[in-house]
Amino acid sequence: MPDSNPPFWQRSGQFRIFASGKIERLKLKSEIMKMLHTNLHEIESAAELEKMISEHENVMVCCGRMGPMCIPVYEVMEELEEERTEVKFAVMAFDSPEAGIIRNAPECRGFMGLPFTMYYKDGKVAHATSSIQSMDQITGILDEHFTPSAVEKA
Repeated sequence: MPDSNPPFWQRSGQFRIFASGKIERLKLKSEIMKMLHTNLHEIESAAELEKMISEHENVMVCCGRMGPMCIPVYEVMEELEEERTEVKFAVMAFDSPEAGIIRNAPECRGFMGLPFTMYYKDGKVAHATSSIQSMDQITGILDEHFTPSAVEKA
């Protein structure tokens, strides 16, 4: 006779039990949805990042978490997204295995604080920063690397 009161994990829907006895954990809703709760485009894979930087001349990607050093950068990016139409703004979850493309980049060697922010110009890294950045700092980098005058100076 089957147990009338199965363990919580059997009745919670968090696991699937096969006839063979194999137990498989189901994906949590949070694992399927965005990891970063921002209004910015969230990059989920290294391939998606590579596609984005190959298709857009100017790209700013902030690789972080939903923490006190990262959220202010996301807020600045959300505000600038409306003004700076020549720049593609995106975020990437720092703890995702796919974020290794940013975490392990030579430009990020020695970075200690989150977020890691990468600025790409014409498919190449133009600049990289670590830790919290203010509106003035971010706009200064955008002005230096993503304006037509920056190309003429080079």
